Amino acid sequence: MNSPGYRRPLVIAAAVIAVLSLAAVAAVIAIASTGSAAPVWITSTALYGLPAAFMLAAVLVVDAIRLRRRQ
Repeated sequence: MNSPGYRRPLVIAAAVIAVLSLAAVAAVIAIASTGSAAPVWITSTALYGLPAAFMLAAVLVVDAIRLRRRQ
């Protein structure tokens, strides 16, 4: 099965976004446990990173299903 060249970079991007977002979630929890508020960019990364990574993964799954049905 020949996979298109755009799939591997999207998989890597989704994984990097997910890891960074999970690290941001951990940072927000750690900062909140000290009683202060996390910076906006960390909170935004935590809130929007995981859904973005999930949507990239969903696009890749749909693309894989489409490629498999085409063959």
